[in-house]
Amino acid sequence: MFLDWITVIALIAIGLTLIIVELIFVPGTTLVGILGFVLIIAGIWIGYATLGTGTGHLVLATTVLLGFFVVFYSLRSDAWTRFALKNRIESRVNDELLHKFQVGDRGKAISALRPKGTALFGEQQQEVETNGEFVNTNATVRIVKITHHKIFVEEISS
Repeated sequence: MFLDWITVIALIAIGLTLIIVELIFVPGTTLVGILGFVLIIAGIWIGYATLGTGTGHLVLATTVLLGFFVVFYSLRSDAWTRFALKNRIESRVNDELLHKFQVGDRGKAISALRPKGTALFGEQQQEVETNGEFVNTNATVRIVKITHHKIFVEEISS
């Protein structure tokens, strides 16, 4: 009789734990949640089969109440915030771009700009963009605008 109680409690506890893991860590209907429901149902069934109908009703009611309490508490409390990622990336790509290039700098297109491509400014290759026009390879270009870490160029006659 004591072993039956331990089996029922263990199955239901493991099942509830797997359902919480499903809700918090593995979202979606996966094997973890299905296995949790199966273990809970098995625990309730064993409660009815070995402990009697009255005790089975008590096990069922306790499991339902405990299940609602555990799910409600785990979703409403801040208990899971320690598992959440709190770090933010504050850096930006090409921050040094604004310091290396200025409007008016001249360079040479080393690829066709249709409308994006690569240009050479001194010794520095940089991806550039035109305002929609096409520029052939080896054409001289001038920076007309730098916004949002993008360099806009236009073709100039040499």
